[in-house]
Amino acid sequence: MTDIPEHLLRRAQERRAALSSEGTSEGEAAEPAAGGAGAGGAGEPPAGGDTPPPPADGGDDGRGGGSEGASKIPAHLLARSKAAKARGGTATATATPPATQAPAGAAPAPVARGPEGHTQRLLTVVKAGSIQDVKSTPSDKVHTWPHLLIGEFVAALVITAFLLVFSAVVNAPFLAAANFNFTPNPSKAPWYFLGLQELLTMFHPMVAGVTIPGMGIFGLMLAPYMDRNPSNKPEDRKFAISLMTLFLMFWAVLVIIGSFFRGPGFNFTFPWRDGVFFDL
Repeated sequence: MTDIPEHLLRRAQERRAALSSEGTSEGEAAEPAAGGAGAGGAGEPPAGGDTPPPPADGGDDGRGGGSEGASKIPAHLLARSKAAKARGGTATATATPPATQAPAGAAPAPVARGPEGHTQRLLTVVKAGSIQDVKSTPSDKVHTWPHLLIGEFVAALVITAFLLVFSAVVNAPFLAAANFNFTPNPSKAPWYFLGLQELLTMFHPMVAGVTIPGMGIFGLMLAPYMDRNPSNKPEDRKFAISLMTLFLMFWAVLVIIGSFFRGPGFNFTFPWRDGVFFDL
C-alpha cells in the first residue's frame, strides 16, 4: 500500500470529525420533533407504516448521508473503506466518508457533490521520483560549450604559436625589388590564384572570372538543401561527398597545370623536359 503523507491523513481525520459533529447536532435537533409526532408516545411507530428494520451489517439505515441510495457510492468502495478502518489504516483511494449513525427520524446529513453530482473523491499520492525524466538510452551528442569550443580555442592557440615561431626562424621567400623595365617571363599569380589564371587561357575573362566561379559557389550553397540526409556517416552522404570531391579535383587540376605545366609565355610545357617555372 502506498504511504500517505501525514498532513493528508490529518486533513482527512479533521474532515471526518467535522462531519460526525455536524450529523450529531442535526440528530439532536430533530429528535424532539420525531418524539412528539407519534400518537401513542415515543415508543409507538408512526401511523401509516411499520418501522423499517435496522441494517444487518450495523451500517446506515438507508436514510443517512453515507448510504448507497443517498450518496451513490458503490458497494465495493464502502466495503474497502470499512475493511481499512477495521485494520486501523486508510486506503489510498477512498470515497466520501459516510456519516455516523443518526437516531431514528433524524434528517440525513448533507452530502458534498461535484459539478456532475458525483460524490466519490479519489486521493492520489505521487512520489517525487516518478515525475523526473530519466533517460536510460545513451546519447552520442554533447553540448557545443565546453566540449567543442574549448578544443577549437586550444587548436587556435597552438597554430598561432607555431606561426609565430616559424616566421621568426624562416624568412619569407621574397624576390628582388621590382624593376618596371623588366617583366618576368612567365608571370604567374600565387598558387591559390593559378586556377583562375589557367581558366583565363581557355575562356573569355567574363566567363573565366565570373561565370564559372559563380556557378561553382552557387552549387555549393545549394548542396545542403539538395541533400537533406541528417546522417553524419560518410556512406550515407554519397551526394554531398561526391559534389565536394568533384569541386576540389577540378580546382586542384587547374592549380597543378598552372604551376608545373606552364612555361615562358604561359605556354604548355612538360616539367621533366623543360624544368619547373614556378617559385614558392
